[in-house]
Amino acid sequence: MNLLDSSALLAYLLDEPGADVVTDCLAAGSRVSAANWSEVAQKSRAAGRNWEFARRLLLAQNLVVEPVTADDAERAAATWISRPSLSLADRLCLASGERLAATVWTADREWGAVEPVRQIR
Repeated sequence: MNLLDSSALLAYLLDEPGADVVTDCLAAGSRVSAANWSEVAQKSRAAGRNWEFARRLLLAQNLVVEPVTADDAERAAATWISRPSLSLADRLCLASGERLAATVWTADREWGAVEPVRQIR
């Protein structure tokens, strides 16, 4: 299973390097945590993009928005100790990925490339 970070989805929407990797992930079936979904909506709007169009485009790719659970929230809080530079949305994505046993795709180099994280570029 693929779990896409907001940076990966934004690369896809903005046709940035790595968009082809995200296209393949979406074709294979992917999820995004609700926290990252919110971040994509926010950053799309902040960039002056049409969020409703982007939303329809993503959901047409059978992207599933995965709820954030209480366990995810607690795991993300605990991760802050070892990775304080990661945002809350980043840590929630990693926690959701752990719960789902998913490959987590990101464009954020700070995450590294240690399993289950994969870089899109």
